[in-house]
Amino acid sequence: MSSLAKSVSFEQGMMWVDLVDGRKLGVPLAYFPRLLNAKSGQLPHYEISGGAAPQ
Repeated sequence: MSSLAKSVSFEQGMMWVDLVDGRKLGVPLAYFPRLLNAKSGQLPHYEISGGAAPQ
């Protein structure tokens, strides 16, 4: 089973990570203060690192 990230989205205080194996993980932004305090226009400009799926 692969746990590589395919994409990320943000919604109502949550970060949603879509994995290449079809799973979707939700993580509260409260776990990531820098993301929680980011302006809404900054969130779409993310970069997946650390073993992300090839695009």
